[in-house]
Amino acid sequence: MEENFSRRLKTAVAGDPGASLVFLGNFEVEEEWARGETGLPRLSSAGNSAVVNRMEEFALLLGDADDHVVLKARPDEDYLDHLRRLGLSLPTVHVVAGQRPDHLVTRDALADDALIAGLGELADRGALLAPHGVSALEEELAARARLPLAAPPAPLCKAVNSKVYSRRAADAAGLRQPRGWACETLDALDAALAHAAELCEQGVTLMVKEAFGVSGKGIAVVDSRRRLDRLHTMITRSARAAGSDRAAFVIEERVAKDRDLNYQITVGRDGSVRLDFVKEALTEGGVHKGHRFPPDLTTRQLDEIRHAARLLGKQLASDGFFGVAGIDAIVDTDGGVFPVIEINARNNMSTYQVRLQERVLAPGQSALARHYPLRLRRELPFAAVRRLLDGLLLPAPGEEGLVVNNFATVNAGAGSGPYQGRLYGLLVGAPERLPALDEAVSKQLATLTEEPADVR
Repeated sequence: MEENFSRRLKTAVAGDPGASLVFLGNFEVEEEWARGETGLPRLSSAGNSAVVNRMEEFALLLGDADDHVVLKARPDEDYLDHLRRLGLSLPTVHVVAGQRPDHLVTRDALADDALIAGLGELADRGALLAPHGVSALEEELAARARLPLAAPPAPLCKAVNSKVYSRRAADAAGLRQPRGWACETLDALDAALAHAAELCEQGVTLMVKEAFGVSGKGIAVVDSRRRLDRLHTMITRSARAAGSDRAAFVIEERVAKDRDLNYQITVGRDGSVRLDFVKEALTEGGVHKGHRFPPDLTTRQLDEIRHAARLLGKQLASDGFFGVAGIDAIVDTDGGVFPVIEINARNNMSTYQVRLQERVLAPGQSALARHYPLRLRRELPFAAVRRLLDGLLLPAPGEEGLVVNNFATVNAGAGSGPYQGRLYGLLVGAPERLPALDEAVSKQLATLTEEPADVR
C-alpha cells in the first residue's frame, strides 16, 4: 500500500494507520492559549472573525472516507462535487446545531448536546479527536464526548507553541538564530530590554513578539530607544494591572529577509520524526497569504532545514510532544538560513494542502496556494463560481487549473448589505504557467465586485 500523509499522521498520533479520526478546525487556537497572558495592543473586527472561524472547513480536506469532521455549517454540495471529481475521498460531516459567526467551532460544538452524544458514539467505535490545536476548550469537548485526544494535553501544546520555547529549543540544538532574548517574567523582560536598548542605540531594528501571537498580531517593530521604552512601560503596566509578573515575549534583531519558509514535521508517539515538506511561505506585513511549492532552494539550504527538523523533532519528542508541528524559517538576503523562527504546536495552513497535492500534482508540476479577497452583495453559491471560472478550475489530476480548498470563507460574512469574503485555492500547473493562471483567476473574480448582476 502506497504511503501517504493520512496514514503517516494516524500512525504518529494513534499508533494505527487505519485509525478513525474526528477532525476539528479550531483555527487561531492561539487566542485561547493567550488568555491571561500580558500582550501588546491589537485590533480585530467581527467580520474578519467570522471569516477566520469558517476556516474550519479546511479540516474537510484532512479526513479520509473512514474519518469524520465537525463543521459550523453544511458544505455547499456543488463544492463537495468539485472535490470528489478530483478523486478526493471525504470524511463524514457532522454539523453543529446553531453556529455563531463569532464563535470558534469548538465553542459551537460545546453548546450542542446532541452533537456531543453523537461524538460519544464515535468514541465507542474507537475514534479519536484530532483538533487543529489543543486548548482547554478542546479538552473539555473531548471529555464530554468521551472522545480521546489524538494529541498531547493542552498545557504542553501551549508551552511548545510559545515563541519562548522555540527560541530556547533552537539554542539547545545549536541552530542559527537572530540576536535576541526570550523572557517569561517582568524581571527577565527588564534585563532583556536593557540589552535590546544598546542595539537600538546602534541603529538596529528589533522585533518585540508576544509569545502567543498569530497571523501577524502581537508583533511590534522597534526602531528607536524611545519606542522601546514606551513598549516596556506599557507591558509592565498591563502586567501589574492584572496582578501578574508574567511577561512572555521574545525580542530579536530584524533580519534582512529574502524569503519566508514553512516546513512541517510529524513526531510519532514512539519518538520518530518525519519531515513532511518544505514550502515557501508568502506573507505580507507578517500575515500569511499563501504558499509556493516546491521551493527554489539550494541543496545546502535544504540540508540545513533537514538538519534542523531532525534536531527539533528530537527535542519535541523528549518533551513529550507528538503530532504535527509547523516550523517557520527564513532565508536572508545573503542566502543564509535561519531554520527556526518559531515552532507551531498545531496544524498549519500548509497541513491542509497535503492530501490535495498528493492527489492532484503530477511530477514536474508546482503549486501556488493563495486566497482571493472578495467583496460581495449577496450570498454566492459554488455553482456560480464554477460558471465564472469555467476553463480555469482544475479538470483532473495532473492537469492545469485551480482547486478551491475552502468555500465556507466566501460567504462567512453574508448578512445585510455588502460583505467581505475569501476564496482559498490551490493553483496547479507548470511553474512558469502559474502567474498567468493566478492573474486570470483574479481577473474573473474581480467581476463579482464590479458587476451588480445576479450571479445566480
